Amino acid sequence: MEPLIVPGTLDSLEIIGQHVMQASAQAGLEKKAAYNLRLGVDEIATNIILYGYEQAGMSGDVTIYTKITDRELTLTLEDSARAYDPSNTPEPDLTLPLEERPIGGLGVYLAMTGADDFKYERVGNHNRNIFVMKRPAVPATSNTGHE
Repeated sequence: MEPLIVPGTLDSLEIIGQHVMQASAQAGLEKKAAYNLRLGVDEIATNIILYGYEQAGMSGDVTIYTKITDRELTLTLEDSARAYDPSNTPEPDLTLPLEERPIGGLGVYLAMTGADDFKYERVGNHNRNIFVMKRPAVPATSNTGHE
């Protein structure tokens, strides 16, 4: 798939979500896996837009690179916002009652745990949030040459 480049604004979230669902369908992901991926990508994209760009007084694009192999679907969100590694966000204490939990961090936790693998890289002045989803196994067909 060609990279998707959208402005780093909230209006782009719907386009990003549609792209994720299209890539998930093309990769043959099951509904739950596709939902988890969309939730995670949406959470990270929202954080890029709100905190990386808007709150920092910056503007820029979000680029999504999509790679489908026999075994995996990989989506990479790249932006030029200020550096932010989501894996440094403390894991929320899910044992606390809702009213005692601090605000923030749950979305990032869901994003990272919903993917089969999540990585963050800072390359030059770009953030890369990489989501990897395993594709369902395709049953091998028997081809003995006999009918």
